[in-house]
Amino acid sequence: MNPVEAFLPETYTAGVPYALFAELRTTRPVCRIEEPAVGAWPAGPGFWAVFRHADVKHVLRTPEVFSSHLGATQIRDPDTPADLEFVRAMMLNQDPPDHSRTRRIVAAAFTPRAVRELEEAIEERAAALVDSVAGRGEADFVELAADLPVWTLAQVMGVPEGDRRLLFDWAGRVIGYQDADYAGSSTVALDELSPMGRAALARRPAPAARRPDGRPMNPRSREALADMFAYAYAHALAERPRPGSVMARMREGGLSRDEFENMFFLFAVAGNETLRNGIPGGLLTLLDHPGSLRLLRDRPELTGSAVEEMLRFWPPVIDFRRTATRDVELGGRLIRRGEKVVVFHASANRDETVFTDPDRFDITRTPNDHLSFGFGPHVCLGAHLARVQMRAMLRAALDRLPGLRRAGEPVRLTSNFQNGLKTLPVRWGTDR
Repeated sequence: MNPVEAFLPETYTAGVPYALFAELRTTRPVCRIEEPAVGAWPAGPGFWAVFRHADVKHVLRTPEVFSSHLGATQIRDPDTPADLEFVRAMMLNQDPPDHSRTRRIVAAAFTPRAVRELEEAIEERAAALVDSVAGRGEADFVELAADLPVWTLAQVMGVPEGDRRLLFDWAGRVIGYQDADYAGSSTVALDELSPMGRAALARRPAPAARRPDGRPMNPRSREALADMFAYAYAHALAERPRPGSVMARMREGGLSRDEFENMFFLFAVAGNETLRNGIPGGLLTLLDHPGSLRLLRDRPELTGSAVEEMLRFWPPVIDFRRTATRDVELGGRLIRRGEKVVVFHASANRDETVFTDPDRFDITRTPNDHLSFGFGPHVCLGAHLARVQMRAMLRAALDRLPGLRRAGEPVRLTSNFQNGLKTLPVRWGTDR
C-alpha cells in the first residue's frame, strides 16, 4: 500500500484505511508522505505522518517541540502569511502561554458543573428530536442527529433560535470543503433569521468565489467566512449575553477582535461538526454489531463505556497537524525544524500495543485510552459536553425506536480530516 493514500481525501469516501494504518504502525510508524494536488488545490511540501499511540501522545503533549502555532493545525498550509497570522489568534492554533490564557477565559463555561445545568435540557431535546420522527418508521439519522449539537451550541453561545442553521452551514463549509455536497451548502431559512443573521448572510461569498490570483479561497480564511466573522463581531456588540456563558466569558476575558472571532469560529465549527459526525458514526458502528446492540439494550448501564468505544472505533477527527520547532528524532526518523508533523488519531485508536484485539468493537472495553478528543494541553475543552450529547441521543434512539436497524447503505464524507457520514438511512418497528 502507498502511504499517500492516508492523505488523499477520496480514500476516506470508502472508509478509514485501517489496514494501511496497521501496516505502517509496524513497518514505518513515522514516515514521510507526499502532499499532491487535490482538485483545484495545489500540491504541498509533504509531511511526516505519525501512526503509533505512544508517538501521537508524545507529539501532542510537547508543544515546545511540536507547535500548533508555527503552521497552524491543518495539513494544508494557510495560503498567505496574512491568513496564517489571522488563524494564529485561534486557541486551537496557539501554544502555551498564549493557549493557556485563552483556554482559561472560557474553561469555566465547560466545567462538569456548568454542563450539568444543560444536561436535562439536552436529554429533553434528544428525546423530542427522536419523537418527531418516531411515527414515520424511517429517517436519515445524520439529518436527525445534526440538530442536537447545533441546538446545544446555540444555548451555550446565546445564538437566537432562527440563526441556528447558520452554525450548521458554517461547519459544513469549513469541514466538508473537500466534498462537493458540503462545500457550498446553505440550509438557512431567510424568513427565520434575526436582523443580525440577515446582515451576516449578505456578506457570504459565492460558493465558487476565488482569490484575486484565481486560486480557490481557503475555506478557513477570513474572506471565505466573511459572513461568520461579521456575525461574530455583531454578536459581540449585541445585548449582554447570559452571565457565565461562553460568550460572556469571551467578552469579559480581554480577547482581541481577532481572538474573539476565531474563538467563535472554533466553537461554531469544532463543537458542531465533531458530533454531527460522531453521533451517526457511533450509531452505525453499533448497528453493524448486533451482539453489542442487544447487550446495550439489556444493560443500559453500559451506555457510558459504549460511547467511549464508539469514539475509539469511529473517531470523528482523523488527524491533526503540528510543526517541528527544532530538529528532532521521532520513531527513528530525523524531523527537521519547520517540517509538518501530522498525527493520526484514527491509527492510534487501533494500536495493538495499547488495545487488545483493536479491530473488535467491545462496549465493555476498559480501560479505553482512545485519543479521539486529543491529548495534552489541547485536549478537547468540550469533551464532557460532547459525551453528554452522545449518551442522550443514543438513549433516546434505543428507547424510542424499537427494532432500529439500517435501511440502506450510508454515504461517507469525502475528507481527510473529519470521519463523517452524509447520510445514514435507518428504519425501526416490526416491519422487515
